[in-house]
Amino acid sequence: MKNLPIILLLFAFACSQAPLSKMDPLKKEIQNTLKDKDATVGVSIIGPSSLDTLSINGDLHLPMQSVYKFHLAAAVLHRVDQGELNLSDTIEITKEQLDNPLWSVIRKDYPNGGKLSLGQVIKYTVAVSDNVGCDLLFEMIGGPSVAQEYMNKIGITDIAILHNEETMQSEWSIQYLNWTTAKSATKVLKTLYENKDNLLSTASHQFLWDVMKSSWVGKLSMKTYLPETTVIAHKTGHSGKNEEGLTAAQNEIGIIWLPNGDYFYISILVSDSSEESEVNRKLLADITKLTWDYFNDK
Repeated sequence: MKNLPIILLLFAFACSQAPLSKMDPLKKEIQNTLKDKDATVGVSIIGPSSLDTLSINGDLHLPMQSVYKFHLAAAVLHRVDQGELNLSDTIEITKEQLDNPLWSVIRKDYPNGGKLSLGQVIKYTVAVSDNVGCDLLFEMIGGPSVAQEYMNKIGITDIAILHNEETMQSEWSIQYLNWTTAKSATKVLKTLYENKDNLLSTASHQFLWDVMKSSWVGKLSMKTYLPETTVIAHKTGHSGKNEEGLTAAQNEIGIIWLPNGDYFYISILVSDSSEESEVNRKLLADITKLTWDYFNDK
């Protein structure tokens, strides 16, 4: 019995050590990808199993940029489900409303203004990240605070939606006031896709995810190194660079389907990066490919 204290000490030490996560091999690969990058990167992943969760800087408040157009679309569709709006409602966009420096495919397609349905404006806003459409949608529902309130209502609290595109782009520092965490971004994807308690009607749910699947895929995005037939529903957000060469946000969040029908949620937020734009974008592609390989090989 004289060895009992030593045995108890060893047992206590073993119990005090954090158990290894089954996702640790993937986490180490991602950390290795990030180790020499002059950037703050938040990553959150939820896989097919409840044990398949991973977070790197997942609780940091990082600027969203256009990622918040996904949250806005959900808030608008909630208003549709409440009977306050209809996807077939006509929205008249005047030439004067297009007379601004905001990125807009609507302006390119309708240089003199035109009439679009609400459904079309949502598609422009989410699928091609149209900023004019975004601010029209904010105006229709009563401003960014309404989108914030809807997010809070469905349990998404680590987020701040304070300013529309016009205000956000008026001064570099303002974009940091519209923030999310990587964990929160993944949570909102999961919450709205699973649609428990019928947060959105069947029709609105289908519409939202059809739009997300049609979202424009830019150069070096999540899908870059995946098989061409891969289904991905995603939203990007990009700040561009300031005069000092700093990128405030190069973001992408989405759901990616595996060949066997399983899928995983992933959010990658690249912030305050001094790296070249191609390096920032390649991080999105590399981290996604590592995650794809991990789940596809299981």
